[in-house]
Amino acid sequence: MTLLLATNALGTRVELALDGPETPALRAVGEEAIDEILHWHERLSLYQAHSFLSHLNREASSRAVALDDDLFSLLALCDRVHRESAGAFDPTVETNGEAAGWASLVALDDASRSVRFARTGVRLDLGGVAKGFALDRAAGRLRDHGVGSALLHAGTSGVIVIGDSPRTIGVRSARGVEAVSLANESLCVSAPRGRAEGEWSHILDPTDSTSSRGADTALAIGPECAEADAWATALVVLGGRPETAPARVRTGVHDGQGWTTHGIHFSPASEAA
Repeated sequence: MTLLLATNALGTRVELALDGPETPALRAVGEEAIDEILHWHERLSLYQAHSFLSHLNREASSRAVALDDDLFSLLALCDRVHRESAGAFDPTVETNGEAAGWASLVALDDASRSVRFARTGVRLDLGGVAKGFALDRAAGRLRDHGVGSALLHAGTSGVIVIGDSPRTIGVRSARGVEAVSLANESLCVSAPRGRAEGEWSHILDPTDSTSSRGADTALAIGPECAEADAWATALVVLGGRPETAPARVRTGVHDGQGWTTHGIHFSPASEAA
């Protein structure tokens, strides 16, 4: 039996599937995980004026803004993937229309656990990495309560599998659906949108806001959903896996014709759930 719970958060529908007979205790644990997702929705939503992210975007250009350990770890992850991907992952946006550039625009201070922007007009749009972070925190709640088998997903972009029993996840690209086996890991997929209609993608090249993407579809598998999402975004921009990508993150890049993978084995599409 499977207990299903769902909510809408961070611009998508989030669903949890907890394996086991439904009991008041299991439902309480699942609802705690849902509350954790909603907590991060309230903190990381770009479109709510009262969210901490909106507060950060308003204040960090004029002063250093103190962060708690969770938020500092999230921005430190963004900083790390930005550097490892040679700038391909970059959640900064400048409202004055200048090119984004985390390295020169965002200053993290480890000693004070704070962040400051280099000038006015800078803001952060954490997008998919925020969804992944919320899923990571919800999965942590489930594990803390001894849930040994579950699946969490945020729309079509990210999924976490808890448990040693592999689950088959379908990944769609320009050539159809392939199946990936996942156990105790996270998988995130990224793809440009609107390119077929000649529109700009929701993923912009940090060095050229009018550039086409380097890949049709990219996926990343790793221990943390937030990190996997950041790398999936970077891979779309890069069009391939850089040597600087960490070994813990397995990757696949589709160029519109076929996949180039690193540590990922696809099964027949008919096996996809």
